[in-house]
Amino acid sequence: MTRVLVAGVDTSTQSCKVRVTDALTGELVRFGQAAHPDGTSVNPQAWWDAFQEAAAQAGGLDDVSALAVGGQQHGMVLLDNQGRVIRDALLWNDTRSSVQAEALINELGAADSTDSDSGSGSGSDSVGRPDNADGANNADSADSADIQARGVARWVQAVGSSLVASLTITKVAWVAQNEPENAERIAAICLPHDWLSWRIAGYGSVESGDAQLDALFTDRSDASGTAYFDSVTNEYRRDLLEMALGRSDVVLPRVLNPHEVGAIANPYIAGKNVEGGCVIAPGGGDNAMAALGLGMKAGDVSVSLGTSGVAAAVSNSTAYDLTGAIAGFADCTGHWLPLACTINGSRILDAGRRALGVDYDELATLAHEAQPGADGITLIPYFDGERTPNRPNATAQFYGLTLENTTRSNMARAFIEAVLCSQRDCLEYVKALGADVQRILLIGGGAKSPAIRAYAPGIWGTDVILPHTDEYVAIGAARQAAWVALSTDDIPAWELNIDEVLSSSPTPEVYEQYARYRA
Repeated sequence: MTRVLVAGVDTSTQSCKVRVTDALTGELVRFGQAAHPDGTSVNPQAWWDAFQEAAAQAGGLDDVSALAVGGQQHGMVLLDNQGRVIRDALLWNDTRSSVQAEALINELGAADSTDSDSGSGSGSDSVGRPDNADGANNADSADSADIQARGVARWVQAVGSSLVASLTITKVAWVAQNEPENAERIAAICLPHDWLSWRIAGYGSVESGDAQLDALFTDRSDASGTAYFDSVTNEYRRDLLEMALGRSDVVLPRVLNPHEVGAIANPYIAGKNVEGGCVIAPGGGDNAMAALGLGMKAGDVSVSLGTSGVAAAVSNSTAYDLTGAIAGFADCTGHWLPLACTINGSRILDAGRRALGVDYDELATLAHEAQPGADGITLIPYFDGERTPNRPNATAQFYGLTLENTTRSNMARAFIEAVLCSQRDCLEYVKALGADVQRILLIGGGAKSPAIRAYAPGIWGTDVILPHTDEYVAIGAARQAAWVALSTDDIPAWELNIDEVLSSSPTPEVYEQYARYRA
């Protein structure tokens, strides 16, 4: 039997990875990777260049029957009528739109019940203007708090999530307010994985004629992170988009079913040697793709320590957290993936490594010389602001420093405990929503740290499953591609390799100390 090859593409914040995979077994065949530029605002051309380099490193895609793209969520890619990128994409970790997030919450909260039921708000004039963002110039502080709480609840009921600066709609509002000339040129809005899939299909900017913006497609998981898509009805909320942009006459990508074909790849890019060409699957958001790569089911929670930190649970029903702490996203299989996400993930370890002048292993060795709780030192690690909890303008802070306890080992321990306590916050939010947590799976670059592995069970209060270190977003994308290529109703059953189950004595005092300062 001829082996069927598929490719999973992970266009993440830091790099593009291409994993050529056996569709039946999930076995890795070839792999390539290329770096993305740093920053929170990036020209999408860099993603295209990195994809081509990674595909070449992976031996090319001429023999690939299907591919799917998993991508960093929320990134705002704006296209004009000729398919040209209007401005650099604002990424998920760009917090400049925090004012617009708050204004949109308050606008929907201030709307009368008839307006809010339709999601139309009170018009777009006040969006992003701090002087009247609460919708009532003369409201006292109590009224303002009520408006804000009502706005959070209404956004959650409308699209599954309340607004933070990470979400796409807030970035659209920022452009509308700060770059009106660019806003006027917008003909289509898409996400990083949507745009890359579109390019792989052979589309792009044109000098004249039809740029075929209608050929853009996406999936429920990534669309649910825009805050202008309802994953329950599977429909865009153009009324909410109009609140942010002032109009809604823009092309939005078609939202595909979990294993629907989106397009056929340009044969010069993929599938040249495959009869019928290489089909492009819907793709999806990175967290949903990681869940698919891990084969997660209801009762499973993954904690991913990458650039961001994410605690995500698979759910058979949508999650409405009216406090706004949990994002009620969809997954890649037709279910939901409620998650809590931090802006600061394994970069906390990077900060500790740089501050102490050590590598990752030396940071762990130093930390092992200290006791749990770092002799009273606590780091609140909001280096780039924070998303969970929603503190976009916060900075990192140390607490409890004395002349006696300020040692390199205690500082190293505090950096590592800060990572785990921050993710414990996310786990507590997920549990508070009613998730029945049966297993915690630890993945991501930060999971390679021996100190993270040693302290996670104690701080999280439970055993932790450590899957074999791998590229689970790319694996999930490849698995979706195989689902499409094999034309089966069921997701291909690929084995998950577990390295070990981590266990240690509980250290509740560490999180209690952290929570006192974080409050």
